[in-house]
Amino acid sequence: MRRIRYHSYGGPEVLAVEEAPVPIPKAGQVLIRVEAIGANFVDTQLRRGMAQTELYPRPLPRSLTGDVVGVVEAVGPDAERSLIGRRVATASEDAFCDLIVADAQWLVPVPDGLDAGTASALPVAAPVALGVLRAGRLAPGETVLVHSAAGAIGHLAVQLAKLLGAGTVIATASTAAKLDFARTQGADLGVDYTDEDWPEQVRTVAPGGVDVVLDAAGGEILRRSLDVLAPHGRLVTYGAASGELGSIPVTDLFALRSVTGFSLIAAQAADAERAAKDMNELTEYAAQGLLRTAVHVRLPLTETSKVHQLLETRAQLGRILVLP
Repeated sequence: MRRIRYHSYGGPEVLAVEEAPVPIPKAGQVLIRVEAIGANFVDTQLRRGMAQTELYPRPLPRSLTGDVVGVVEAVGPDAERSLIGRRVATASEDAFCDLIVADAQWLVPVPDGLDAGTASALPVAAPVALGVLRAGRLAPGETVLVHSAAGAIGHLAVQLAKLLGAGTVIATASTAAKLDFARTQGADLGVDYTDEDWPEQVRTVAPGGVDVVLDAAGGEILRRSLDVLAPHGRLVTYGAASGELGSIPVTDLFALRSVTGFSLIAAQAADAERAAKDMNELTEYAAQGLLRTAVHVRLPLTETSKVHQLLETRAQLGRILVLP
């Protein structure tokens, strides 16, 4: 079977198609024939040798992560044979392949007729979008600011904020096209965060401040977002796409502001039952057509380098899908 890996850090050109043996599912695992793969921006950072931590070292050679949609072809010991032939979605650390193995515990059954783009969001992107809103303790009628609102997670967060009863959703993005796209996802207003005065633009819309801010950019965006929070406002950080971790002076929190972090891995480890219920809730939203993933482009597995080029331009609207 084919597989994408890289043996050295660098640009998209280091990504290579390799031949690899078909993996054999172990106890509690299944073998999945891949239909589509949702690409992740974080892999562009990992490919350049960034975004590594002591807890999650990434030695070379490295595979690419992704959210896989496919059909179960075989099961390992202890896995239910009834899974064979089921269309499922799952997250994978070795996603860019013709076939993958995955833990049966975190398989998401895909509702009949659901498109591959939306199905690809069910294992990670949608749970993260819902998780950050829950971490922000969003209440009906509150104002939410969603940074990177045209991205794979951001545009789902806009939809879910509305589904959960947000009064006003303010979207930020870097271009007029992205802001128009965010409005089609349910955002009430759009602000270009590349404008130096973007916090002032937000305060014009929400003079009393914003109740919840969702941020995956980090750095200066994170720091300046504190200034637009209302008293008792909550900022949820769940990434550092800017490449800058930065820090927050404790005095910035004295104005009754709070900051919390979110990680899906941590959430699943802390409360697996709650995480499973969230996936079921999101799957039901998708089945009802209330939650949809916008697909910017579909590209073949052999053009994974082009996928990373597109991700690094940050020009995509929604998600990029890769098709084996």
